[in-house]
Amino acid sequence: MLTLYDYQAAPSPRRARIFLAEKGVEYDCKQVDLRTGEQLGPEFRAINPRCAVPALVTEDGRTITENVAIASYVESLYSEPPLMGRDAYERAHILEWNWRCEFEGLAAVAEVLRNTSPHMKGRAMTGARNIEQLPELAARGRERLQYFFEDLDEHLSKSPFIAGDNYSLADITALVCVDFSAWIKSSPSDGLKALHSWHKKVSDRPSSQA
Repeated sequence: MLTLYDYQAAPSPRRARIFLAEKGVEYDCKQVDLRTGEQLGPEFRAINPRCAVPALVTEDGRTITENVAIASYVESLYSEPPLMGRDAYERAHILEWNWRCEFEGLAAVAEVLRNTSPHMKGRAMTGARNIEQLPELAARGRERLQYFFEDLDEHLSKSPFIAGDNYSLADITALVCVDFSAWIKSSPSDGLKALHSWHKKVSDRPSSQA
C-alpha cells in the first residue's frame, strides 16, 4: 500500500489527498506535525531531506516528494479517471495550466504568508534552511495573486474547467490556491463571477473534502 506523509491543515499535501481521492486509491496516511517542527527531525528527514510534505512512499519503499511527480506516478498506476490528459496535447495543456496555478497563484499566497506570519519568522521558505522574512515580498505576492485571479476568471468565462472540458490536476491546484488565499484574507473579489462559479462546482466534488 502507498504511504502518504501529510499534515492535514497544510495546502500542499491536500493537493495529493484530493488527487488520490479522485482516483479512489487507498493509502496509509501518516501525519507530520509542522507546528512543532516534526518535519525537521531526523526521522522525517530520512523520508524527505527537504523537510516538506507531501511525501509519497511507494509499495517498494521509494519516495516521491513533489505534487506533480506524485500525481504523475499515481496516474501511471491508476489511469482512470484520467486527471492528466488522454493524449499528448491534453497532458501538456493540463501541465501548462497547473504550472500557472502553482507559480502565479499558490506561490503568491505562500509569498505573503511566509513573509508576514509571526509563526514563520526565520522560516520564510519551505525546507531545511532558515531564511528570514522580507515584507516587500508579501506586498508583491498580494498584487500577483489578484492579477492571477483576474486572469483565471477571464479564462473560466470560456472554459468549464481550468484546462478544458474535464476536471484535472490543474483544477485541484487552483482549488487549493483559492481556498489557501483565505489564509491571507485575499480571496477572489465578488465580481469574478466565472471564478466563483467554477470554485463552487469543484468544491462540491466529494474529493474536495479529502
